[in-house]
Amino acid sequence: MFVRTASERDLAAVRALLVETWHATYDAIYGVERVTEITDDWHSIASLKARMARPNSEFLVADDGKVIGGMAYAAATSDPKLVMLHQLYVHPSFQGKGIGKMLLDEIADSFPDARTLRLEVEAANTAALAFYRANGFVQAGETANCGGPQSGIPAMVLEKALD
Repeated sequence: MFVRTASERDLAAVRALLVETWHATYDAIYGVERVTEITDDWHSIASLKARMARPNSEFLVADDGKVIGGMAYAAATSDPKLVMLHQLYVHPSFQGKGIGKMLLDEIADSFPDARTLRLEVEAANTAALAFYRANGFVQAGETANCGGPQSGIPAMVLEKALD
């Protein structure tokens, strides 16, 4: 796998990856119906296209030339020293192969002025928590609205200092 900037032609494959990964990860936590609602909203082609067009952001895919095995999306905040990692997902069949680390490293490199990388993660997503902790993230707080102002989804806020 190699990491590259996503293009519009990747969006259908990215959406498919996100839907499958979300169901594999969150069905047991939120239920199939709620996960479908979330993925239909947050991971629609229109939502993904809007992220891709956002200034001061980076939308990446991990690609082996045949399949997209992972994706990441981050954007600068109003504070140029703080970057928010909004998405980092690796397809279940590719997890544990270093793809998440490659995506995380490339996101950090994409924002040379940033000093802190922040993200929100569901506390019950133990695999994600273990991944982020192994990569230097520590808990910095909590939110009642992960992913959006009215989501009603609680999450832990994790941060990592960047060099």
